[in-house]
Amino acid sequence: MSHTPGPSDLPQLTPDQIREWSLEQKDRWWLENVYKGDMPQLTARAALTGMLLGGVLSLTNLYVGVKTGWTLGVGITSVILAFGLFKLLSRVGLGHEMTVLENNAMQSVATAAGYMTGPLVSAIAAYMLVTGVVLPVWATVAWLVCLSFLGVLFAFPLKKRFINDEQLPFPEGQAAGVVMHALHAGQAADGVFKAKLLVGTGAFAGGLKLLQSEAITTRLGVPWAHIPEFLDAWVYTRFTPRLAGTPLKDLTVRLDSDFVMVAAGGLMGIRTGLSILLGAILNYMVLAPWMISRGDITGRVVDGVAVLAFKDITMWSLWGGVAMMTTASLTSFFGKPAVLLSSFRGFFARRGGAADPLRDIELPGSVFLIGIPVVGAVVVAMGWAFFGVTPWMGALAIPLVFVFTLIAVNATGLTSITPTSALGKLTQLTYGALAPGNVTTNLATAGITAEVASNAANLLMDIKPGYMLGAKPRQQALGHCLGIVAGALVAVPVFFLAFVRDNPAGMITEAHPFPSAIVWKAVAEVLTSGLSNLKPSAQVAAAVGAVAGVLLEWLRSATKGRFPISAVGLGLAFVISFNTCLAMFLGSLLFWLAGKLFTDKAKLPHRVLVENLEPTTAGIIAGGALMGIAVILVEVFVLGG
Repeated sequence: MSHTPGPSDLPQLTPDQIREWSLEQKDRWWLENVYKGDMPQLTARAALTGMLLGGVLSLTNLYVGVKTGWTLGVGITSVILAFGLFKLLSRVGLGHEMTVLENNAMQSVATAAGYMTGPLVSAIAAYMLVTGVVLPVWATVAWLVCLSFLGVLFAFPLKKRFINDEQLPFPEGQAAGVVMHALHAGQAADGVFKAKLLVGTGAFAGGLKLLQSEAITTRLGVPWAHIPEFLDAWVYTRFTPRLAGTPLKDLTVRLDSDFVMVAAGGLMGIRTGLSILLGAILNYMVLAPWMISRGDITGRVVDGVAVLAFKDITMWSLWGGVAMMTTASLTSFFGKPAVLLSSFRGFFARRGGAADPLRDIELPGSVFLIGIPVVGAVVVAMGWAFFGVTPWMGALAIPLVFVFTLIAVNATGLTSITPTSALGKLTQLTYGALAPGNVTTNLATAGITAEVASNAANLLMDIKPGYMLGAKPRQQALGHCLGIVAGALVAVPVFFLAFVRDNPAGMITEAHPFPSAIVWKAVAEVLTSGLSNLKPSAQVAAAVGAVAGVLLEWLRSATKGRFPISAVGLGLAFVISFNTCLAMFLGSLLFWLAGKLFTDKAKLPHRVLVENLEPTTAGIIAGGALMGIAVILVEVFVLGG
């Protein structure tokens, strides 16, 4: 049968074939032209490598999540690292290279592990902040694993429609498939270069992060090598710069040395970076000083001295930022009715008869028919036992999961953006009406729908490169489950050791602001107690932010994405510190300028900063974030800090 050259000449159907062929025809074409049969896939080494890499990389998402509330994809990073590792082992005679399908199975495991940190920095953290209750580590692991398994069970019935039939692109997954095909089809030199970049930038970033710890450099006897956290510290030994009477450092208006956030800014792009900087200037250099002078933002008195902390500012400013991000997300979500309608259209129909050419390699339907009710019942029971969610309230979340999973998968398939935040807010709105005043039910049920829908969408993102390369879907599903367990077993204990310990209230600091948790907590409190409990100026800020979110998102849509300001980026600046916003902006500016200045593709600056932006920034983030987590643990448990 005919095909058009796809990315890297991978076989794919033409648009006419996708539109006109039945699902049975498409499945037979895939079986005859793409499927690689019994090529090794989820081997022991692929599973183990994926679990190890995914577990480690989940800690990078944990670090970035507590800083920004966002998570970063680890699929391509793990693919390049695994390729480089087994290429090296092959050269020294200690093994042989991975097959392309082993690498694909490995990235399914690693990606599933990497995404396990999302609930930790959002719904779980928000619950502990609201209640002051420290969940047991075992309960948190069990909760996250069951939610994620439920996501797997909801995802696979949708694979037939969104991947096999409609052939949605799932852009991030498609990119991973192209990278794997390129690495294993002869472009090995480029793969080795990417791997060297990842390892080299990671080692460099890790070394710098280690030197940022004054306690460790002092213990090592090299205090002169210490890199100060804030680069303006020398100014305060001479005078204290102020804005409207408030020291700039109290407003977090400082330049820091957090290069991990600089690299994260490079991944975000100049539009988001500029939006974050504008929001930070508005919040910390205009609104915060004004509210301090009015007495709406107040600090604490410590030893007779008035002290203003980052948390004192965010207790006021978060309302405008949360309102802006929420309305922008919902406007974007409901602003594309065709996408919403297409999520449900034809879900129960199978075109072209009942024959299923792939019945022997797809997961059997009995897995879903039995698994969803069983695992769903376990989730409901856990919600009752761990969070006090009454069974009927928990059971209501399961059909919501089905609806939201359809929407999330469709959106992810088209854009690679999973609307987790918007779906969580919709659940919070629903339970705000059903269980008024019950903030724990609000958070727990929203955590169920957001995590299950997000996991299902992420799984299909992982399945896409397997479909492109001819992998067995059953083995990718099993790999995803292995990654879920690995990510939970690594990320959850580290989360509690590094950030929670026995004091949830102490999680929120200027260095670790947990912006996503603050947003979830704020929305739950407003929906259960009402805006009337806020200061009048905060109510006005919330109203203005809500209108601004709708307007900015409408402008973005009307200009087809050309409007330069992101409402989500602008609102995010109201819940993270100015110095972090500045670092992310500088990163976005640095890599944007690199793209403009280094245009010669043959020269090293272009290869490193432009052509390989993702491996370069991923290496910096991974190395710095992993060392950042290690430094926290060493300072607390070894040095007694």
